[in-house]
Amino acid sequence: MDMLTISNLSLSFRGLQVLTDVSFEVNQGELFAIIGPNGAGKTSILNSISGFYRPNKGHVYLEGLDISRHPPYRRAELGLGRTFQNIALYHGMSVLDNIKLGAHVHLRTGLLSSLFYWGRSHREEMTLRKEIEEDVIDFLEIEAIRKLPVGSLPYGLQKRVELARALAMRPKILLMDEPVAGMNAEETEDMARFILDIKEERNITIVLIEHDMKVIMDISDRVLVLNFGQKLAEGSAEEVQRHPEVIKAYLGENKAHDGDLSTTAG
Repeated sequence: MDMLTISNLSLSFRGLQVLTDVSFEVNQGELFAIIGPNGAGKTSILNSISGFYRPNKGHVYLEGLDISRHPPYRRAELGLGRTFQNIALYHGMSVLDNIKLGAHVHLRTGLLSSLFYWGRSHREEMTLRKEIEEDVIDFLEIEAIRKLPVGSLPYGLQKRVELARALAMRPKILLMDEPVAGMNAEETEDMARFILDIKEERNITIVLIEHDMKVIMDISDRVLVLNFGQKLAEGSAEEVQRHPEVIKAYLGENKAHDGDLSTTAG
């Protein structure tokens, strides 16, 4: 069974068609990339999967379960984690507290116990903190900054903290929207390494949007190409970067015959 199945997804806003009958499947443990020119509908796909947008037509299946009408918090409980193109952290809070917020979707303590912070509530909070400190923080090599306010950190580390928060959700599928956007070469290399480690060491399925074509070609198992909200091509990185329609979408008709994306992009 596929980990994630998108079936005939269509989305429009006030008559503007954003996605048109988009379908694809993502296998367990796969790193599946979605690429396309600006405005192709890439982020709209992630927003539809995670429940921020409700498509006009189509279905989203997680391990065979139709989650198309589930609210975002329920999808998170079922195993969907998410990072954002624009960093969505609480800048006045510490790194550790930001990461802990990701795991709160799994806490089961009742309201009364939480208010008094004793018994089960306290034990659950301590277990959560221990898990995050020993697992997520060590894994992403951010022990030295765990007590610092997020707002004091450079951009690259903030992106890593956001990734840590998503991992604290214990996702089965991790949706990543441009994880290396705005990073320098060293930060990009570090983030690409962490993404591969998440896939290989934790067996987490990843759906990734990214404009850095070198990163896409280096780490992806399969690639879906969107253009004007429609599926243009799908296959291995090697296959799609030489696909005539993909080259045309990125470079324009006049330059499409000059080469492939591997020699002209990122």
